[in-house]
Amino acid sequence: MSSTLQERDLDIIWHPYTQMKDALPFVPMVRGAGCYLFDEKDARYIDAVSSWWTNIHGHAHPHIAKAIYEQAQKLEQVIFAGFTHEPAIRLGEMLLKRIPFHQKVFYSDNGSTAVEVAIKMTLQYWSNRGQGRRKIIAFREAYHGDTFGAMSISARGVFTAPFQNLLFDVEFIDTPVPGNEQRTRNELEAVIERYGKDIAAFIFEPLVLGSAGMIMYSDMVLDEIIKTCKDNDILTIADEVMTGFGRTGKFLATDYCINKPDIICLSKGITGGFLPFAATTSTADIYQAFLSEDKAKMFFHGHSYTANPLGCAAGIASLELFETERTFDKVALISSMHISFASEIKDNAFVKDVRYTGTILAIELKTDEADGYLNNIRDRAYKYFMEKKIILRPLGNIIYILPPYCISADDMYSVYDVIKAFLTGLSQGNL
Repeated sequence: MSSTLQERDLDIIWHPYTQMKDALPFVPMVRGAGCYLFDEKDARYIDAVSSWWTNIHGHAHPHIAKAIYEQAQKLEQVIFAGFTHEPAIRLGEMLLKRIPFHQKVFYSDNGSTAVEVAIKMTLQYWSNRGQGRRKIIAFREAYHGDTFGAMSISARGVFTAPFQNLLFDVEFIDTPVPGNEQRTRNELEAVIERYGKDIAAFIFEPLVLGSAGMIMYSDMVLDEIIKTCKDNDILTIADEVMTGFGRTGKFLATDYCINKPDIICLSKGITGGFLPFAATTSTADIYQAFLSEDKAKMFFHGHSYTANPLGCAAGIASLELFETERTFDKVALISSMHISFASEIKDNAFVKDVRYTGTILAIELKTDEADGYLNNIRDRAYKYFMEKKIILRPLGNIIYILPPYCISADDMYSVYDVIKAFLTGLSQGNL
């Protein structure tokens, strides 16, 4: 009979994004504190990827934990069709204060469904106005989630291949990485010229395409693209699931832009990493298109746990910490450290590219294999980092750092030192 947590796990659990046949042993974690996670032997690990980009203030933060505890003693769940509650209203008020050009908040439960909500909003927006617009534009390397609508507007590749014939058609354009900006502009203009009034929306990950390998581009070209869409009556959707809540140096990545998106998708950091939760915000114009005497024009979407009070309480507490803990000072420190580290390693023989935006730093490694998610150097790097008690989960040949904002300078240096040691091992042929 299985006895250890690892053995019991292997008996029954199917893990995400994992080839279970040859997976490394899964490390049982029993508690967290700040940027650390502790396993069942009380070994300490630095969580340098914020537990899949969700944990922004640190594990088990007492302020958020207390807020959830207090809310759980009052109201843990209530159907959100026909009812409301103060935490949902207050969280919405706090979010819209940060997004003053939007008027409404629609709650859901994770990043992929926040995107599904946005897609359905745009398509029904045009339908309610008597226009059958169906075309959506997206970046060719995009990742927006694992549900079918989100997969459809994501890159066609290893993530979506088994479902290819079931995905709806999307007009893809190149990501405007440095040196490729004009090609992107040309492709966008060509799509607009070809499809015109058939285009419903353009969806994008602002400034950083996360799962594609932390691909980065400038706010200036994004601003131009949003303006072009607005000039052509095309709705814009910012998928800020990963980039929101300070990741790029500002509260939202689109805060760098003058032109603003019509819809914004939020999740991951929204509860500080405590609970699954999401929100999709919209302009007044989007919302108005659903107001009608005709009940068939209501927005047909919902989730059992829409606006769950515990998630709302966590979201409120997390937003409060941005003020009480001077969070953006911490963001600025991490950003400046990334810049220095990037300069230090950029000329390494095994570094193909190093790039950074805010608290996100990505190192693209040179290998003998094709670049991409299935590059085998990922397994070697992951095993090496775990042995050093640093949680880094490379995207193929991309090593990225995306830490909780509470991480200390000393711990950041520890992460950097382990990466430098890995690069040294590669040069010496030891890895």
